[in-house]
Amino acid sequence: MKRGIIFLLALGAGLFTTLGGAAGHKPTEISVGYFLQWPTPAQFAQATKTFDSALGLKVNWVPFASGKDMNAALAENRLQIAYAQGHVPFLVGLSQGLDLTMVGIAVGYPDSDNCILADNSGITRDNASLLEGNKVAVEIGSVSHYRLLRLLEHLEVDPSRVEIVATADGTATASALQQGEVVMACASGGALRAIATLGKPLLSGAELEAIGLRLFDTVTVSTAFMNEHSEIVQAFMDVVEATNKQWRINPDPMRAAIARAAQMGQDGASRRLEDFSFPSAEQQKSESWMGSLVPTYSKSLADFFVAQGQLGEALDNYDRFITTQFLR
Repeated sequence: MKRGIIFLLALGAGLFTTLGGAAGHKPTEISVGYFLQWPTPAQFAQATKTFDSALGLKVNWVPFASGKDMNAALAENRLQIAYAQGHVPFLVGLSQGLDLTMVGIAVGYPDSDNCILADNSGITRDNASLLEGNKVAVEIGSVSHYRLLRLLEHLEVDPSRVEIVATADGTATASALQQGEVVMACASGGALRAIATLGKPLLSGAELEAIGLRLFDTVTVSTAFMNEHSEIVQAFMDVVEATNKQWRINPDPMRAAIARAAQMGQDGASRRLEDFSFPSAEQQKSESWMGSLVPTYSKSLADFFVAQGQLGEALDNYDRFITTQFLR
């Protein structure tokens, strides 16, 4: 079964590139950064050495604790590709002067950050103006804070008339809703899961994406490496596209290998995978993603972080650090 899937990926998808005529001396190995406990279809190709075969070199998969650590490794040339680096660490790296390029969207997770209304609040999206005069908990300066402000703007709620309760972290945010101190709390990850049973989201993850509020991880590369070895980056992205396609067609034979690579139990990995989306190359290069929205969204988010004192400076624009040339 495994051999059959690899054959399908390599030949049926028709995507892999022959690595000849490199711009510079072709390396014998590269390092790719990733996160444990963060399963993706690409980890099937990681586990089965499909990347090694398609790239014609040894691919070392190096686990990292944070996107910040990935930035440091990219800057020091200890890492050539960061797979599933967070969007915010990518922006932070650019603000620090690192020469990075986003070449793809590794994973989307639209339901991992949201605002939950208490069941007894009586507030819905249809009467969202009732939030004015009420308390909402959120960690100030966080992505959740940014999304809250954009959400209020979309629903035509005056944020100056909403009493925002500043919390220290997600745990404190969740506690504020659990203790009935606020009518709504905005959080991500474990804090969001802790409060999800206490009420309903103001908008669903899909509805938030529809108004341009996307949550995603990037495929980030060193720009110097990309320029010198574009054929390696292309082959890497071709494998990612093929495995994502195979996941959409027939995911079950891939689950065990993905779980092993992510160092998770298969049930846990499968549950997390169901919360993720893996946009196709065609989707990624569309205006809804990297073709238009992602550069604009990156600028808006960076400006917010500067205003909140979370980022030293924002760039004038992010277009030149985002390319769709490897999406096909």
